Amino acid sequence: MAWTVTYDLEEFRAAAGGFLRAHPARNTTLLTVVSSLTVAGSGRYGDEPPVYGWWTGEGGAVEGAFLCTPPYPPLLSALSGEAARTLARTLARDGGLKVTGVNAGRETAETFATAWGDLTGAVGTVEQTHRLYRLDALTPPDPAPPGRPRTATTADRDLLITWYEGFARETGALRDDVAAQVDDKLRHDGITVWELDGRPVACAGISRTIAGMARVSLVYTPPELRGRGYAGAATAAVSGAARAAGVREVLLFTDLDNPTSNALYQRLGYRPVEDHLLLSFIAAERIVPEQGHPS
Repeated sequence: MAWTVTYDLEEFRAAAGGFLRAHPARNTTLLTVVSSLTVAGSGRYGDEPPVYGWWTGEGGAVEGAFLCTPPYPPLLSALSGEAARTLARTLARDGGLKVTGVNAGRETAETFATAWGDLTGAVGTVEQTHRLYRLDALTPPDPAPPGRPRTATTADRDLLITWYEGFARETGALRDDVAAQVDDKLRHDGITVWELDGRPVACAGISRTIAGMARVSLVYTPPELRGRGYAGAATAAVSGAARAAGVREVLLFTDLDNPTSNALYQRLGYRPVEDHLLLSFIAAERIVPEQGHPS
């Protein structure tokens, strides 16, 4: 049982792709990040090269995976306790990757953080707690707000960049290039706007479909237009379109500190799957010896 670490995306896809696709809901973020890197290249999230890895179990099958796109923290699949602790030792001893935190399901994140703290002296602090939801029976808003949905086009690009910049300021998300995020979604018709009298009033994005899964994200209404049901209508529209296109698992994440959005998505028919933690590591004092470099 061991971790294999690489800078080669195609090697990672060949080795771990089957594992990720076998559990598309639980691996939704890993799958969508890999998809974006495949389409846009290794510089999609930053200047430093991404790092990838997979855990091979006793029988030789892949049983876990991670990737890291600096400056973001490593993103981990669900891992056994042994796999999470071994990954912490592997990354600490290597020293080539600056581990600023961890993003994973709650149990895996906590196990990795504890092991990382034991190895390096770093203390993990919770930055965000997210809940993953899966669409059950879609229940659109009734009554629906005035307006209609439509697919965003390049004519909406400037407005969407302004909106996503607002989303980034309010949520602390989208630390990468906002324009690149908009362009990436426009390339696959991945943004729906809710339009009233010819004027866009809200939007909802969706990822590319991978292994029968797509994830709704970047739901936004400008502050002056909130409280009128536009975000819920846009989310219902993009969710319904995904279902109509044959997507088996329509997912989304919410910030658990936002009761309004959690209540909204549950009214639309989304049901909880699992919680994820984004942890930051601070005050690292001890570094494990035997430093090397990923192969």
